Amino acid sequence: MKITKTVIDGILIIEPEIHKDYRGWFTESYSKIEFERYGIYTNFIQDNHSMSLKKGTLRGLHYQDNPKAQTKLVRCTRGMIFDVAVDLRKGSKTYGRWIGVELTSENQKQLLIPKGFAHGFVTLCDNVEVQYKVDEYYDPELDRGIRFDDPDISINWGVETPILSEKDKNAPYLKEIKLSFE
Repeated sequence: MKITKTVIDGILIIEPEIHKDYRGWFTESYSKIEFERYGIYTNFIQDNHSMSLKKGTLRGLHYQDNPKAQTKLVRCTRGMIFDVAVDLRKGSKTYGRWIGVELTSENQKQLLIPKGFAHGFVTLCDNVEVQYKVDEYYDPELDRGIRFDDPDISINWGVETPILSEKDKNAPYLKEIKLSFE
């Protein structure tokens, strides 16, 4: 397993070892022992799985507020996505900055997004499946979002007219929300 730090503290790119032969391939997509060997002590308790039919589907930016903020381990198991994390930790030197990584079923990269970040992705092809682990159960009372096109964040999603849910179309801007992350 290869773990790469990014320019934003806490965001990690995880590349599992892939064993290939004439039959196909095998990989351990998650191993608690391996993660702990790299100093990652997260107790994942739920797996989520989404499917997007059309290229240009944008889901996000989402986060769950304290006291049930979520760490996420995201991977694309069919197709490809541009996966984004935005730092929402007040006082962080990278507050409001974002990082984007292409996750595909071929490269099998994963993005570890700790508590205190908003998350979103856009599909880069049709029929995309994304799976992610979280360390807190979903709580609709703490479910939050930020506008995908917030000019203060300025994410380059690579799509002009994304396919959005009503919830994501109407999400507030970063400057309009009260954050509890330090």
